[in-house]
Amino acid sequence: MAKRILITGGAGFIGSHLCDSLLKTGNSVICLDNFHTGRKENLLPFLSHPKFELIRHDITDPIKLEVDQIYNMACPASPVHYQENPIKTIKTNVLGMMNMLGLAKRVGARILQASTSEVYGNPLEHPQTESYWGNVNTIGIRSCYDEGKRVAETLCFDYHREHKVDIRVIRIFNTYGPRMIPDDGRVVSNFIVQAIKGEDITIYGDGSQTRSFCYVDDLVNGIIKMMETENFIGPVNLGNEGEFTVKELAELVVKEVGSKSKIVYKPLPQDDPTRRKPNLALAKEKLGYSTTVPLIDGVRRTIDYFKKSLAQ
Repeated sequence: MAKRILITGGAGFIGSHLCDSLLKTGNSVICLDNFHTGRKENLLPFLSHPKFELIRHDITDPIKLEVDQIYNMACPASPVHYQENPIKTIKTNVLGMMNMLGLAKRVGARILQASTSEVYGNPLEHPQTESYWGNVNTIGIRSCYDEGKRVAETLCFDYHREHKVDIRVIRIFNTYGPRMIPDDGRVVSNFIVQAIKGEDITIYGDGSQTRSFCYVDDLVNGIIKMMETENFIGPVNLGNEGEFTVKELAELVVKEVGSKSKIVYKPLPQDDPTRRKPNLALAKEKLGYSTTVPLIDGVRRTIDYFKKSLAQ
């Protein structure tokens, strides 16, 4: 049955893909965004859609709406953006979460919180399972995001226990694909933009740190599956189990772009995790989750997107 769905941060990279998928299945979608990092061009394909509504709003301020489901995707997610205004980042995670949980409580909506692998910090467990409590610096330059997301999870579970709010909590691992912001500081977009422009590819550290990279379509499928699954509230990891060094990614991008860019090395930022990879056993068991897009295919699609967007 078609639902009335609120997506906060719906003009963002992942949020806009979520809008797309949910409109295609006949739902009415309200996209809420303050356009801090979200972009209106991400929404151009749906602005004239009869079941799509766009509201410019900051979730740190309350809002009254009547909806069946809430996907809370609002928050800058790249280090460049969340460190730019750390207090605002914490407010978005904490006050924004409280406002959205209050809305869900009032109208009886199911709410899904987009949490993050950053709740694990610089993990001492590898790969990371949902039962791992993490290794997080509470006072570092990434803490506004890491700790903000941890508090948001706490709020979800307290509202669930105290007020019976119907929650779902996912932990998103590195995701990439079309509609990423070119200068957001994430490795995939950084490397692709630098390679297309023929600039040096900058690796922070020696490039031996590992990441798992999930193509956005696979992630969105997992997010919707989680929202629609009964009797399981999470938290659950969503991402891709393939593990690659940052150097391997850089070499792959240079090769696929056909670039003459050279790889250069710079000092590693504070609290940058050395290894990051999800354990997806729970997602497979509870959601039947699987990934279908190999890294090379996803990188090629993302390169095509950036070549077109940078040429405009």
